Amino acid sequence: MSSERADNHIIGYGTLTVVWVALLVLTALTVWVSRHTPGIGHVWGSLAIAAAKGGLVIAFFMHMRYEGRLLRWLLFLALVTLVIFIGLTFFDVLYR
Repeated sequence: MSSERADNHIIGYGTLTVVWVALLVLTALTVWVSRHTPGIGHVWGSLAIAAAKGGLVIAFFMHMRYEGRLLRWLLFLALVTLVIFIGLTFFDVLYR
């Protein structure tokens, strides 16, 4: 048992506070982009910011940062599939 690694992933309050503040800033940036970017730029900007926020939540609050390679690849595959479906939806709406 001494050769096994302990799997307790304790993240300090300082790190969690920095991530929380980053999420608040990104939320404010999303609101700013939606009100000040003309055209379709606000959609792509908001989606990019949402992806960054989702990455922070998944990495720190869901502890995906400490998981094995297989589980990370499966999550990546699920997210790529989601992006493909969202992209196909935009493509359909654009040429309707």
